[in-house]
This record gives sequence, structure tokens and C-alpha cells, in this order.
Amino acid sequence: MRRITTRFALLIATAAVAPLVIYGAVSVNSLRDGTRNSVREGNLGVARQVAEQIHLYLDNSTRVLRSAGVELTATRLQPWQQTRILRDHILDFPEFRELSLFDTSGRLIATSRLSQTTLSMPAGGTGLSNGVYVAPFKVDDDLLPATTIAIQLHSGWIVGELSLEELWRMVDRIRVGHEGYALVVGEDDRLIAHGNPDEKRRIAINDQRSVSPEIQIAAQARHDANAKFTEYSDENGRRMLAVAAPVANVGWTVVVEQPTNEAYGTMHRLERQLLAAIGIALLGTVVLGYLWGRSFIRRIFALTRVTRSIAEGKLDSRVAIKGQDEIRELGDAFNSMADRLVELQEDIRKQERQAMFGRIAAGLVHDLSHPIQNIGNSCKLILKMWDDAEYRETFRRMVEREMIVVKRVLDDLRNIARPIPLERFPVDLNRAVAEVVESMQQHAETAGLTLKAELSPESIFIEGDVFALGRVYRNLILNAIQATAPGGLVVAATEARPGRAQVRIYDTGCGIPADRLHAIFEDFVTTKRRGLGLGLAISKKIVEQLGGTITVASEVGKGTTFVLEFPSTDARPMALVAG
Repeated sequence: MRRITTRFALLIATAAVAPLVIYGAVSVNSLRDGTRNSVREGNLGVARQVAEQIHLYLDNSTRVLRSAGVELTATRLQPWQQTRILRDHILDFPEFRELSLFDTSGRLIATSRLSQTTLSMPAGGTGLSNGVYVAPFKVDDDLLPATTIAIQLHSGWIVGELSLEELWRMVDRIRVGHEGYALVVGEDDRLIAHGNPDEKRRIAINDQRSVSPEIQIAAQARHDANAKFTEYSDENGRRMLAVAAPVANVGWTVVVEQPTNEAYGTMHRLERQLLAAIGIALLGTVVLGYLWGRSFIRRIFALTRVTRSIAEGKLDSRVAIKGQDEIRELGDAFNSMADRLVELQEDIRKQERQAMFGRIAAGLVHDLSHPIQNIGNSCKLILKMWDDAEYRETFRRMVEREMIVVKRVLDDLRNIARPIPLERFPVDLNRAVAEVVESMQQHAETAGLTLKAELSPESIFIEGDVFALGRVYRNLILNAIQATAPGGLVVAATEARPGRAQVRIYDTGCGIPADRLHAIFEDFVTTKRRGLGLGLAISKKIVEQLGGTITVASEVGKGTTFVLEFPSTDARPMALVAG
């Protein structure tokens, strides 16, 4: 029986393998060629659109400069009038940093600058049209790109220094997929703009000609109209697709580069799906051969599938097996086991819910009974002592204080159930930690231990919510104080790491047992006699919402250390910037 079933399955598989393999090979090759051409043409279309926008940008700037020249030469004007016209144009068109007028001999006639002009007549460049020259790109003192445009007039030259910052912004907005960027290369093979923030530094340091692959494709595209596409490996070993399109009437080139794994991602996914479909078809053929050859294999497969469904958590899955043999008995026994498993799981869920509700109820009763009792007792006394103004003020402060306690408990329950609203501003980490340590000194003195701050000698700034972070620090320091015996030490330390900021809060307290350490950040987990056990859970949520991490290390009898890490920032608080 086994031989017949095996041969039948192999016969069907052989008959299906050859057509499927041939179809798969032809389909994969057609898919690759079609997708590569489509992606390349699409990226080239983006590059051409960017080149057209840059051409329009330069053409508009040239028109502004030409209109200024016409206004300067339309009538006979005094130098001070020409200077006023140039300065008015600077105000109307801020992309021009400076405008200067020269006569045919190169002598300066008027300039928009208050001091000596930095411009001169062109010594060479790339012509946009007759009488218009664009000087090679340069980087100014602010590390921003700029160029000089000169237009020849009847009686001299008008020269303007054009900021290319708007061109930068335009290139920054170009995205191809998630990882594809555009860049602009000048006629001297130097980068003018780059859409990848990590690559902008190259613009400031490329005084020498670059030999990077994207620069090479730009140079080839200027000299060979067919050199539009190339693939290369970048410095990180990633394969990149680059396409180039020249900017009309100027020697600049737009290059769009994208990682090949993203550019051809759809092709790779379709290839995998096609190969998977072929594999599934082949596997299905073999399975059908076995199913047709031996009837009881189908029942075993059915039992196997249901077993896997149960393992995946689908406890409502059951097996239906026909027949009167041992396999039918095995299926019935399996169904009985699954029914019993569902009952046991439901019992466990009920017990867990009851236990959780019990912890919540006990915590709420413990945390709310004291403030409610205080308010109740005071309400009774206020009826008798209403005429006592001093007691009325005491009653008001007591009610406000106890209501704050009630509100804090309710806020903890609400915050653990939904994201905590946070505001992000630059925060001075050293100052924030120092202020919390100072505010907690009274608690430390009452507990008879030492609380101190060890701050980084250099300033550290992070993006965060100062109030939410203060709550995290206070919670961790209060836990450390409560876990440390009199005479012990609690320290809050800050440290700067490359691109990161670290806060460590450690103590010389009793420590946390290893078997409980993994659960301290879970909801309603506490070792204290009072409280809901939400402090560390909320602290972790706040830290993670701010893009940070929180970890803990502890040793029983020696102490506990909490480590918080956040991304550092170059931004500064408004008070520091204003100062």
C-alpha cells in the first residue's frame, strides 16, 4: 500500500514539476526585467521633474536680476538712486544677498551692501542664455550654498549673489520611497545640495573634487546622454540605484539615488510570492497524491492541523474523523482533551480577573479610605466649629490636600489605561535632576539617610516633558529612600554618552529578589503595604513615550540601580537661548 501511494504521488508531482518550473523561470525573468525598467524610468521621471524645478528657480532669479538691470539703466540715475533701487530689490527678493552694478571697465557704480562689495565682474561660468553667466557654486560662512549670477547690460554688468537655501529646501522635500533622496551636482563635480540629512556635511567639505559614485554618474550624464542609470555599493556596502538628469542651460545635474532593496522591493516580494505559490502547488500535488492513495492519511492530517491550531491558541478548534478504528478513538479523545483545556483556561482567566480586581479594590480601599475618613471627620467638626474662621481655613486646606491624594490615585488608574499626554521641550537634564534631589532632601533627612546628586560636568539636554520626567525621578528616588535603611545612601547621577543621555538612580538598600525583578514594571505589582503598584509601570510608560529606555539591576542586601537613557539633543531651552 505504501509503495502504491508513494508512486502515485511521485507520478502526479513529476507531471506538474516541469511546467511549474518552466513557468516560474519565465515569469521571474519577465518580472525582474519589467520591474527594473519601470523603477528606473520612474526615478528618472522624478530626477527630470527636480531638474525642471531647478531650471525654473534659476530662470526666475535671472529674470529678477534682469528687471533690476532694466530699471537701473532705463533712465539716467544718480549713484545714490541706483543704490536705493538695488537695496529695494534685496528687500523684495531676499533670496539675493547682494546686488552690485559695474561699468564696462569693472568699476563699481552702486551696491546694496553698506560696506565694501564682495562681488566682481564674472571671469567665467556657465551661460543660461546670451549675456547671462552663473559662477561656480560656493559655501558661505553659514555653511549654506550660494552662487553668483551676472547679466551683461548695455553700459556694464549687474551682479547678484544668490542664496541657494531655497534650492536646499526643495531638494530636501524630494523623497523616493522611504530611503531615496535627490542631490544636485555642480558643473565642477561638487555637491550643491543633498536630500539625505546624513550626507549634508559633504557639501561643506568637498572643496576637492569628489570621486563618489553618485558624482561619477553626474559627470557621465553631462558628457553622455545615454548615461542615465547606474548601480553601485555605497560606503556601508548597500547596493544603490542612481539615475541622473541634467538641468537645462546650466552645467548642473540632478541625481536620484535609492537603495536597491527598496527600489526593487516590490519585485522581490512578487518573486517570493511566485516561488512560494509554485512551492505550495508542488507540495499540494504531493499531498493530494498521498490523500488519494491512502484514505487514513487525510484523517491524520486533520488531527495534525487541529493540534497546531490548539498550539496557536485557537482552543475552539475540533477534529471530525470518520470511521470506527483507533484513529477515530484518538480524535474523540483529543476533542475531550480540548474541551477540558478550554474549561481550565476559563477558570484560570476568572481567577486572574478576580485576583486583579482584588488587588485594585484593596489598593483603592487602602489609599482612599484615609483621605475620605479625614474629610468625613472634618465635615462633622465643621458643623460645630463653623464660627471659628481659623478652623474653616484649616478645614479648606485639609480638604484640598486629601482631594489631591484622591485625584492622584484616580489619575494613576487612568494613565495606566491610556497614553499619558506629554509635551516635548528641550530639558536641561542636570538642572532637572538637581531640582528633584533638592526637593526630596526632606524625605531623606526624615528617613535618616544621605541623598545626593552626581551631575555630569558638561551640560546635557534632551527632548522631554519636565513635569513628567520630574515625576519619574521623584518616584524612583522615593522608592530608593523607602528601600534603604537609616545611614544608607541614595544617589541620582547624570552622564553624557555619544548621542545619548543617561540618568542613574542607585541606593544601598535591601535590593529586589531576582525572581521578582522581571515583574516590577508590570501593572498592580508592588511590595509596599499601601498603593496600587502603578508607580514603576507609569514611569516606564513615560520614559518610553519620550523615546527612552529604563532598566534595573539589583542584588539582595547590596542595593538597586535604575538606569534611564534618552536621546540627547542640540536644542536649548528658550530661557537659555534668550540669555
